[in-house]
Amino acid sequence: MTKFRELSRHVLGEGYSKWILLLPSLILLAFFAVPLIALIYRSIGPDFFANTLSRQAFQALKLSLVTSSITTILAVIFGTPMAYLLARGKFKRKAWLELILDLPIVLPPSVAGLALLAAFGRRGLIGAYLNEIGISIPFTTAAVIMAQMFVAAPLHVRSARIGFAHIDKQLEEAAYVEGANQWQLFHEVMIPIAIRALASGAILTWTRALGEFGATILFAGNLEGVTQTMPVAIYIGFERNLGVALALSVLLIFVSVVLLMITKQLDKEEE
Repeated sequence: MTKFRELSRHVLGEGYSKWILLLPSLILLAFFAVPLIALIYRSIGPDFFANTLSRQAFQALKLSLVTSSITTILAVIFGTPMAYLLARGKFKRKAWLELILDLPIVLPPSVAGLALLAAFGRRGLIGAYLNEIGISIPFTTAAVIMAQMFVAAPLHVRSARIGFAHIDKQLEEAAYVEGANQWQLFHEVMIPIAIRALASGAILTWTRALGEFGATILFAGNLEGVTQTMPVAIYIGFERNLGVALALSVLLIFVSVVLLMITKQLDKEEE
C-alpha cells in the first residue's frame, strides 16, 4: 500500500493528494449551494416583488420580525445570567443543568411543540391552572414567542457560556481585590469582555427564532396575522400560493446570510 501511494505521488504529482481532499469538499459544497441557487433562480421573476409585498407576505414578515426580536431580547435578559453561572459557578448537578439547556438544540421541533402543549396547553401541566383563571396561551402570538424561545434561547446561552468561560481567572480575582461585588463583576467586567460572544449568541438566537417552524405550528397554529410566521406562511404557500412561498424563502435566505456574515465578523474580531 505504501509503495502504491509513493508511485501515485510520483506519477500524478503533489496535486494528487490535494484533489483527494478537494473533490469531496466540492461535492458537499455543490450539494449545499445548488438547491439555494435553484430556489433563488426559480423565485426571481416578474411577480417577485408583487408576491413579496402581498398582504400575506407582509403580515408574516412583520410577525416574524417582531416575535423573533422579542424572543432575542428575552433570551439575552434571562440567558446571560444563566450562562455566567454555568461558566464561572461551581455547584452540584451542573452537568445536568447544562444537559437540560442544550437539549432543545438537538430535539426535533415537533417534539418541542408537543412538550409545550403538554405543559401550557389547555389541559397541560400548567396550562390547566392558567385556563381556570382565563389565560389561554396556545394559538396566540405569545405561543409563537414561547416556541421560538424554547428552541432558540439555548443558542445564546451556549455562546455566552463559552465567552464567559474564556475570560482569565486573574481578572475576576483582581476585581474582587479592588472591592467589586458579584453584580459589579458581572456587569462592569465580564459583560464588556465577553460582549462579542454575547452579540454572536444573540444573532444566532434571532436567526433561529426567525426560521422556527415545527414547534410554532404545533403550539401556536396557523392564524394569519396572529401566529402565521414566515416559515409557516412558506409551508402553507407551498400548497396555496407558491409565488409567496418562494418570495418569503428568498427573504429568509437574504436575512440569514446577512446575520451570519455579521456573526463571522464578530468571530474574526474576537480572534
